[in-house]
Amino acid sequence: MSSPDGSIPRLGYGAANLGNLFRPLTDDEAWAVLDAAWDAGIRHFDTAPHYGLGLSERRLGAFLATKPRDEYFLSTKVGRLLRPNPDHEAGGLDTANDFHVPDDLQRVWDFSADGIRSSLDESRERLGIERIDLLYLHDPERHDLDLALAEALPALEKLRADDEIALIGVGSMVTDALTAVVRTAALDLIMVAGRYTLLEQPAAAEVLPACREKGTGIVAASVFNSGLLAQTEPRRDGRYEYGQLPEELWDRLVRISAICAAHDVPLPAAALQFPLQADEVRSVVVGGSRPAQLVQNVEYAAVSIPASLWQTLAAEGLIP
Repeated sequence: MSSPDGSIPRLGYGAANLGNLFRPLTDDEAWAVLDAAWDAGIRHFDTAPHYGLGLSERRLGAFLATKPRDEYFLSTKVGRLLRPNPDHEAGGLDTANDFHVPDDLQRVWDFSADGIRSSLDESRERLGIERIDLLYLHDPERHDLDLALAEALPALEKLRADDEIALIGVGSMVTDALTAVVRTAALDLIMVAGRYTLLEQPAAAEVLPACREKGTGIVAASVFNSGLLAQTEPRRDGRYEYGQLPEELWDRLVRISAICAAHDVPLPAAALQFPLQADEVRSVVVGGSRPAQLVQNVEYAAVSIPASLWQTLAAEGLIP
């Protein structure tokens, strides 16, 4: 399941759900999800301090501690430090950020060299794993993109130069930010979240060409568009981003679904494999809070898809 260049597995597990995203998981349930992912052959794991205020990193690290270090690829993120929350009250939860965990900590933005270094060290401690393969700057545009370009990216480049980290990158849902960071720094990979999917491809205009020009690889995340593409039969009341699905995207989704059905290809299989049709995309990362979802995603990744499906979608103007 390695990528074409062999450096990163083609299918990864995005571990936001391990941080109790949208619903709480017990430690045993989280372990069962990771067990299912591992048994199905997934060897690429992505996490972040943001996910459950460190809970995702702790749970993932505890699981991976039982596996040989050379058998998996691990990424986490920097930019948000976790610090005591002075406003925490007993029973308070981080549900404002969609995580069902106590809000005894708060996220503090820090793009300085010292902040980036501290974030890496603290992630290593939570994970209990010294070697992190890939370090992303997380959502830079949500804080200060100019500061990210001026301070955070050079700090990442220095960590790589000092052999602290093998690969560096940026993760974002905003195409302008992704284009800017690719053009500014010598990044190995970027995580494009929800902007290069079977349903919509805004990253195709500038992000992919910039990556092609600079030799930067792409990890595609949120490829199911908040779950819209995760079911064989799409639902009109499905969540899009954080609200209702716009009418024009629903019409587009219906057309895509019909073409997939005509080619006898499950919609989620096409959604999972679509980004990998682009040479710049090295890997696809998918989430999941139940073992069956992980097993299903590995099966979708292995579905044989005829070239005629992509040709038809392109001829209809639905993909580039």
